[in-house]
Amino acid sequence: METLLLNKDDVAENVQMADLIPAVEDAFAAYENGDAQMPSKSYIDLPQYNGDFRSMPAYLDAGEWDAAGIKWVNVHPDNPDRYDLPTVMGTMVYSDPENAYPLAIMDGTELTMQRTGAAAAVATDYLAIEDASSFGVIGAGVQSYTQLEAISTVRDIEEVVVSDVSEDAVRAFVEHFEDRFDVREGSISDAGHCDVLSTVTPVEDPIVSREDVADHTHVNAMGADAEGKHELADQLLLDCKLVIDDHAQTTHSGEINVPYNAGVLDDDDIYGQVGELVTGRKDGRTPDDGVTVFDSTGLAIQDVAAAHVAYEHADEHDNGYAFDLLGV
Repeated sequence: METLLLNKDDVAENVQMADLIPAVEDAFAAYENGDAQMPSKSYIDLPQYNGDFRSMPAYLDAGEWDAAGIKWVNVHPDNPDRYDLPTVMGTMVYSDPENAYPLAIMDGTELTMQRTGAAAAVATDYLAIEDASSFGVIGAGVQSYTQLEAISTVRDIEEVVVSDVSEDAVRAFVEHFEDRFDVREGSISDAGHCDVLSTVTPVEDPIVSREDVADHTHVNAMGADAEGKHELADQLLLDCKLVIDDHAQTTHSGEINVPYNAGVLDDDDIYGQVGELVTGRKDGRTPDDGVTVFDSTGLAIQDVAAAHVAYEHADEHDNGYAFDLLGV
């Protein structure tokens, strides 16, 4: 037996949104149905290096397939300036649940970007208006690209509005997508008045007010991934139909972590988890709904689902490097 090594380009080629979005949806369903194991994310803090490591293991049984793996990821903010390295780097180990053999080792950074977009697309499919045709994004970093790629898979997006403090980032985003969409720069309010909005910034002081969002907009709050991060104003969160990915993670480090722990928002303000929508236990968007919000922290089950897709499509794309890791 051999282990397949998949680099960033291999993962990007193998993980197409048309395949990934259903796999992530299956993962949410498995988690909701009790057919997944996902221990809490563990942290190794390294203050001497101004960084940390995080481990994210999971197993899920989606019925027609099951999968297991662990993502080892870091956050080192000084890396770009000191070492010319990314702040965040991830490595995914994908294993056969039946016999534990390591089937693949792959780039986890590209995997994370793709599965994050797919998670937003799943929520958008259940919570956005059916005829959504405009998409706004606040934050024009790497995550913004997969947000548009994924959401345009589940809705017929024509108009795109991008808002960012960096003119260079906005320009790069517009140039990348201008051949496929009617894309332009706009204010936060311009982006927020689109049918679907994704926020992908690292801010700790909310930048999106209730007035910045149209009454029918679905918002994917993707930027908060640590305590203290907070993109959406409290009033917006209180006024919306609020759906989360996982209670423990969102209350600790998701978009709602600040108002939840301050007592501004409580469990009664949370409509449900996205897995409840996927399994039909709760309704998605209804005619009476106004603003909807999906608070996404990113779950290990999503990484495992994405790794499954990356591995299963390696043969058809003839990529990856197979090697004898264990000598068995």
